Amino acid sequence: MQIFGNTQGLSPQATKTLQRLYRRKVPLESITNSELNRNLLEATALASRQVGVMIHRSGQVESVIVGDSSQLMLPDVGRLRAAEGRFRALRLVHTHLYGEELTKDDILDLVRLRLDLVCALQVNPQSGELRGIHYAYNKPCYVDGDKPYEAVGPLHPGQLDVDFGALISGLEDEFARLTRTRKVTGKEGRAILVHVGKRGSKRGGGTQVLEAEARLRELRELAQTAGVEVMDSFLQLRDRLDARYVLGKGKLEEILLRAFELDVNMLIFDQNLSPSQASGISRMSDLKVIDRTQLILDIFARRAESADGKLQVELAQLKYALPRLGQKDDSLSRLTGGIGGRGPGETKLEIGRRRARERVAALEGRLKKLSKQRRQRRQRRQRQNVPIVSIVGYTNAGKSTLLNALTESDVLAEDKLFATLETRSRRLRFPEDREVVITDTVGFIRDLPPDLFAAFRATFEETADADLLLHVIDASDPDREQHISTTEELLSKLDLHEIPRLTVFNKADLLDELEKRRLAEGKRDTVLISALERSTVQALLDMIADRLAKKWDDSALVPRFESPAETAE
Repeated sequence: MQIFGNTQGLSPQATKTLQRLYRRKVPLESITNSELNRNLLEATALASRQVGVMIHRSGQVESVIVGDSSQLMLPDVGRLRAAEGRFRALRLVHTHLYGEELTKDDILDLVRLRLDLVCALQVNPQSGELRGIHYAYNKPCYVDGDKPYEAVGPLHPGQLDVDFGALISGLEDEFARLTRTRKVTGKEGRAILVHVGKRGSKRGGGTQVLEAEARLRELRELAQTAGVEVMDSFLQLRDRLDARYVLGKGKLEEILLRAFELDVNMLIFDQNLSPSQASGISRMSDLKVIDRTQLILDIFARRAESADGKLQVELAQLKYALPRLGQKDDSLSRLTGGIGGRGPGETKLEIGRRRARERVAALEGRLKKLSKQRRQRRQRRQRQNVPIVSIVGYTNAGKSTLLNALTESDVLAEDKLFATLETRSRRLRFPEDREVVITDTVGFIRDLPPDLFAAFRATFEETADADLLLHVIDASDPDREQHISTTEELLSKLDLHEIPRLTVFNKADLLDELEKRRLAEGKRDTVLISALERSTVQALLDMIADRLAKKWDDSALVPRFESPAETAE
């Protein structure tokens, strides 16, 4: 009969007393009984530590746990009855050496593990006798801010007359009914967003908070694009990020209580988590843990349409997953060796890594062939001497909408991040048989995952041959300055910063007149438009024609806009 937890230094008498706890049975109608309480107090006195038992609804003691003077470390309870709307069919009854009430750890174990109930026996530190009883159980939250548990006590042992079986049966029915009637708007689940920032000494705390709030807004948009219902968000600034949990343990416990209250099934972190951090948070929370990189990769995987785009996303996902293949898995202890082979052979982990590396190499080879085909198409266009104008900018700035306004095409344009992942080109015809190719590109975003940036670098090969860039900016976004900075930085990394450029402030209809004048004043290569109102793009067309006049063989006049060609490149 195994005793779990802090067993080092126990006397033989204490060990025997702890093992005898397995013989106790508690009927379903009772939380605990006097015989079990007496044995727990005896074991606590001999061990000088907290002692607890996990009791199944059948009445059988499933495990005996020994802690230290202030807490218990519960064993793995597995997935027993852990279905939605149901509890674990296990309750914890344990002692508190100094007569303290239920602790934060007790409540966290209750809600995180979905235990039936947690009961604390308050021990009188002078006499060692039972002074009182506290217990708590999970309960549905019907209003925001309501606690996800109900705590009762202190009670005299003789006052503990609750029918445990009826209480838990009624609670499970209520949780199941709430689950069935709850309106779910997110197809992929419900999430809490978490941003942990590093507190710096050079800049004011107010500026850092504003930046953190802007990042949380963007993370919310990413989550909604991925089909996730965002229930709440948490922000924490720290002098140093926690190596194990990123944020402080107390803050993580607060988030877990909130997650249970809101019936959340995942945590989305704005930081890129290391494999050990993601694993540690997941083990503590029993929730799905996703970081920013994984979220962006999931969005790209959903929205990639062309063979090229799908290969690029798969390559980025594999490179992201490779260092995370070291996570513990029971099957990885199995060894595979051939008959007559020496040594243990390859573990399943090694096989998985090797196959992933082989797939990465195969994908890189296929992408090189596709890159060659794109280069040949560009060379054909260059022989036709048709100018190329590329639209670049932060994601959801309105690039696809602008392409539609300029060319009267019907490219997908949505108010979502990364609505466009493919390079799309359309011909725009000016008078006197002059034409240009307008190319829409994938949007930029801050902290773009390195593997994804490397995989999609080939997408911007088309942009490298552009004669003119249109840098589209959402003029109404409160974080537009950071969006401009991110775009400039990425254009520099892609060696596109020397290509002539026009700055296009889109969504200008959402600005007041003073702000419009401030953005346009004294700036030669800047234009304000609203891509949804096609009449406002004439000034932009005039500027494009002016910049490309040298590429055309004739006419120094600035041409006026006519209807575009329907031909797609």
